Amino acid sequence: MFFQNINPVLLQLGSLQIMYYGLFYALGFVIAYFLIYYLAKRKALAITKDDVADLIVYLLAGVVAGSRIIYILFYNLLYYIKNPFEIIAVWHGGLSFHGGMAGAIIATYLFCRKKKINFYDIADIAVIPIALALAIGRIGNFINAELYGRITSVPWCVDYSKNQYVSNLPSGCRHPSQIYESLKNFFIFAVLWFVKDKKLPKGFMFWTFVTLYGLLRTMMEFFRQPDEQVGFIFNYFTMGQLLSFPLFLIGLYMLFRLKKK
Repeated sequence: MFFQNINPVLLQLGSLQIMYYGLFYALGFVIAYFLIYYLAKRKALAITKDDVADLIVYLLAGVVAGSRIIYILFYNLLYYIKNPFEIIAVWHGGLSFHGGMAGAIIATYLFCRKKKINFYDIADIAVIPIALALAIGRIGNFINAELYGRITSVPWCVDYSKNQYVSNLPSGCRHPSQIYESLKNFFIFAVLWFVKDKKLPKGFMFWTFVTLYGLLRTMMEFFRQPDEQVGFIFNYFTMGQLLSFPLFLIGLYMLFRLKKK
């Protein structure tokens, strides 16, 4: 058993708080910048450091907007209808990976169209740092004591009862689902890194990421406590599963198409 009593605030300067999660979020985009540029050069893509910086700006806007929109629509629509000013208060939490991915895809497409670059040339390398950034971000969720798991008796369960920094935490010892998710994303990163230099059809890396994420996230959701305002759907499934399993099916279909070609 592990008692989670971690202060989510890394540094406080007066009223300004620097959170671990925000730092990890920023670190993810920094990693994406350097890795995308490095991988683009290995692939001999005609892309400069300024182009990569532009892409990061596109991705940042797409991820934040997309993740917020999908969270509002699928996770807490009635609350935001009643509190419309909370829609822009992203610092209060409420972001969805599935929306973030949709926003990132749209942003990448717009960037590639502007720069006259093939979408898959960028997408196939961008998913590598994205997987790594997601792994780091889930550690931030654990430090924030959010997205916690379901009650369990496994020896490595996490007890939040002694946490003095975060309020309204659940009782009982729970699966460290955030750590499971982090390991899942590290695994996806490792797979993509291993195959990155192999001769693969365009789009293979991107759809491999989608397929693996969809399948593994669907499995991980069995250990994660569903969002309180949503609960279980059909008394068994979570919203995360309903959004993730279609990704697995779509990714599998696209990989099959690429193999046939």
